[in-house]
Amino acid sequence: MSSFSESVYEVVSKIPAGTTMTYKEVAVVAGSPKACRAVGNILNKNKNPGCRPGQIPCHRVIRSDGKTGGYAFGSETKEKMLKEEAK
Repeated sequence: MSSFSESVYEVVSKIPAGTTMTYKEVAVVAGSPKACRAVGNILNKNKNPGCRPGQIPCHRVIRSDGKTGGYAFGSETKEKMLKEEAK
């Protein structure tokens, strides 16, 4: 795994429940401001998604236009998870 991938996973793992970051924000914090598409590709390959300790909550990363964007388990699942966490 590249150091950028590790940085992305580290940033995303710290996003609190009920909040989101954009792909661009994750790229900036991970140290590569122009790599927002790379962030999406990295998260799409996440083998450990979810909300439990040790899992990467990639569903908390959204597009800059406010739309949810893609998710390995479907956009509807992502939207549902975000709504549940927002309660």
